[in-house]
Amino acid sequence: MKFSDKFGRSEANILMDLDDAKNRLEKQGREVINLSIGTPDLPPDKFVMEAVSEGFLDPENYKYGMTESPELVHAVQNWYSRRYGVTLEAQNITAVNGSQEGIAHIAFPLIDSGETVLVPDPCYQIFGFGPKLADANLEYMPLLKENGYIIDLDAIPEETAKRARVMVVSYPNNPTTAQADRDFYVRLVAFAKKYDIIVIHDNAYSELVYDKAGISFLQIPGAMDVGIEFNSLSKSYNLTGLRLSFALGNAEIIKRFRAFRSQIDYGICMGVQRAAIAALNGPQDILERNRAEYKKRRDCLCGGLNKIGWKVPEGGATMFTWYPIPEKYGTDDEKFTLDLLERAGVVCVPGSSFGEHGRGYVRMALVQPCEMLEKAIRSIDDCGILN
Repeated sequence: MKFSDKFGRSEANILMDLDDAKNRLEKQGREVINLSIGTPDLPPDKFVMEAVSEGFLDPENYKYGMTESPELVHAVQNWYSRRYGVTLEAQNITAVNGSQEGIAHIAFPLIDSGETVLVPDPCYQIFGFGPKLADANLEYMPLLKENGYIIDLDAIPEETAKRARVMVVSYPNNPTTAQADRDFYVRLVAFAKKYDIIVIHDNAYSELVYDKAGISFLQIPGAMDVGIEFNSLSKSYNLTGLRLSFALGNAEIIKRFRAFRSQIDYGICMGVQRAAIAALNGPQDILERNRAEYKKRRDCLCGGLNKIGWKVPEGGATMFTWYPIPEKYGTDDEKFTLDLLERAGVVCVPGSSFGEHGRGYVRMALVQPCEMLEKAIRSIDDCGILN
């Protein structure tokens, strides 16, 4: 058999490999505490689950969705107006099967083969893999600790900026947990206008900023002229498995993206749309509950690890933590991750899987209650990996 030279040899996502290793240990009777994949263990609101159940009792909702229902469009418009003060018209909105699917495909209607896309490093893997599918030339923007993991727009070479057609940005950031302030977005819009670059902003974690309100790229004057953002119900409302997100912003980008997607997808299932309508229109208490719980877990994990001698920082957003590995491992985060799994039964993700500038770090997801996090801390301490 002959396979694609470009993708036929693609390696599996690191989360799949870690899950295989976890399953192997569990088959041996070992207890494994999984802090790798960022899927909430917290339940959705009951009224949202009831809306899904009722929606799927209607046989009409099993047909192709084709497009967003007027109720869903109104729910998104009202939510963005209430939450960010941003006015969206129907032409500024399209639904996708989760932000990962949307970001995987957004480059296709925007670039031609070989054109340049600016991607952060480290970054969530689909930010690079999606443009690669469209045969982009990737140029990486380092996220450095000394800059608070904020993209240094002034450090992007002018020739690179002139070649760039698209840039991918995401704050609050996965994996580093960094937050960008309004001033950064003002400079980002100016940068994009200067070099005629389309901005793709992933805003999956704006509702998981612990001590202040997260913001939207679209709040910035001129942002709608230069780009779009993805906003997801997955982490905000604990609906990861339903796969529903939105691309929002520049009408021409949305129009072309919608036309492209019509060739590969027949819309969001109407039963799933019912869940989104309920979540966006209903009581919003879940947002504060989630923030409070993740902050509690962050304090538990960071505080516990610091007490046992692993000096780690506290992040201020997302459902993740981003830690430098113990000094004795140098920058070999993959070895540390595998050793941690084998010796302590704790699964995390090596930072190098997010890019070269993630080397020497690990990401841990706050997807276990504090009692399990405390057990993980004891296991790490008892196994001697920090000594």
